[in-house]
Amino acid sequence: MKEQPLNTVRLLPWAGTAGRPCYVVGNGDGKVSREADKVEAMQLGMAYELLDHADDLVADDASTAVQLRHVAAALAHSLRDVHWVARSRGLRLGIPDAFEPDHPSGPGLVRLRP
Repeated sequence: MKEQPLNTVRLLPWAGTAGRPCYVVGNGDGKVSREADKVEAMQLGMAYELLDHADDLVADDASTAVQLRHVAAALAHSLRDVHWVARSRGLRLGIPDAFEPDHPSGPGLVRLRP
């Protein structure tokens, strides 16, 4: 893995007070970063399992509208998590963040001046 500069701020995979984004400053080898890696892995794993469940429901002609609405809501929630993870990882790779500051997933990577 490419080492990050010490002046990097990482977007964490959870929200803070009032839904605001959380960040950690550093080179990515601290306890908070390791916990963030675990949370991201869990979110991605849950999304993968949810896709299998959604496929099964869509393929089943006996699925009810309530079941389909529930799985659609779960997929939307999961997609937000996966988007947040992808955005955080892309920002750590140096891909510019094109979202406005008031975007629901918050501002992205912040480079501190030396």
